[in-house]
Amino acid sequence: MKIASIVGARPNFVKLGPIHRSLKGSGIKHLIIHTGQHYDYEMSDIFFSEFTLPKPDVHLGVGSGSSCFHIGEIIKRLESELLEKQIDLVLVYGDTNSTLAGAICANKCNIKLGHIEAGLRSFDASMPEENNRILTDHLSDYLFAPTTNAVNNLKKERIRGKVYHTGDLSVEIIGKTKSISKKSKILEILNLKSKSYLLLTMHRAENTNSKYSFIQLLETFEALKDITIVFPIHPRTKKMFETFGLLGRLLECSNVRTLLPVGYIDFIALLQNSLKVVTDSGGIQKEAYLLKVPCITMRKNTEWIETLKGQWNVLTGVNSKKIVKAIKKPSPGFKYSKSAFGTGKTSQVITELLSNVVLN
Repeated sequence: MKIASIVGARPNFVKLGPIHRSLKGSGIKHLIIHTGQHYDYEMSDIFFSEFTLPKPDVHLGVGSGSSCFHIGEIIKRLESELLEKQIDLVLVYGDTNSTLAGAICANKCNIKLGHIEAGLRSFDASMPEENNRILTDHLSDYLFAPTTNAVNNLKKERIRGKVYHTGDLSVEIIGKTKSISKKSKILEILNLKSKSYLLLTMHRAENTNSKYSFIQLLETFEALKDITIVFPIHPRTKKMFETFGLLGRLLECSNVRTLLPVGYIDFIALLQNSLKVVTDSGGIQKEAYLLKVPCITMRKNTEWIETLKGQWNVLTGVNSKKIVKAIKKPSPGFKYSKSAFGTGKTSQVITELLSNVVLN
């Protein structure tokens, strides 16, 4: 039996690691197809190195472009690879353009499709990721849902595929990375002490396409001038600072330490040692929860509603006053439980389902 994992962006690579390791020795041949959606070292190659993943079996080399370009080019280049290699099942991960393109191509090639991290919903149709995951779920034959809430979302939509409650891969990813990240030198390199800084990320299109969002972010930095803010800056975000003519104002914020994107191990080290994290990322909300780091989310909604319990994850939108208020507020106490995201054996559960149910 042959399975092809279609990956192309940072969140895909992180989830691919434990699945690939689990499939080794299962008797299933697992091919990795890299679309090239993320193509530079900081956003792509470093993850293959950190997760000890082999070189991709196929690299489509799509490169930079709009969402329409990404999806169209991936489908066009992927079709011949899936048919030539006689793939029995395609696996896609999360909610990126590579996810949707892989799902459409598998469907049109009449190849079974499995979606890892199925059933998440923010109920915000303006989010590209929301549309990607809804369309992918409705094309999928097998849906591996990380939480009870995700399972319920799929049931409400009367999804046609088979739904499995598997738990979330992040529990085992964080469990493994947390111990490895202790060897990270990133705090030493940046001359930072644990719990002495805030960590911030912003990359979502709905935020980075808005000059207003950047002004609100800068006002946040300026209001927190006595607090060190570590800001690994996404290439798109940096480009838009320049486009809006705001890069100079950012550089004047002496309390902000801008970095190139860092690898996953260094990022987890930064996250684990931060006072709080401010982000618009879905994955980081969940990682912060698992690491017991308070989170301020620059969105009006979240697909990870489990993280809102105890009010430790606060939704502020990109509103400077709300962000500053949430940062200055004492960290709330909350009963920490991994149970919402599973036991940390998700890759094993998915591998057993693939071996015993899906491919038989």
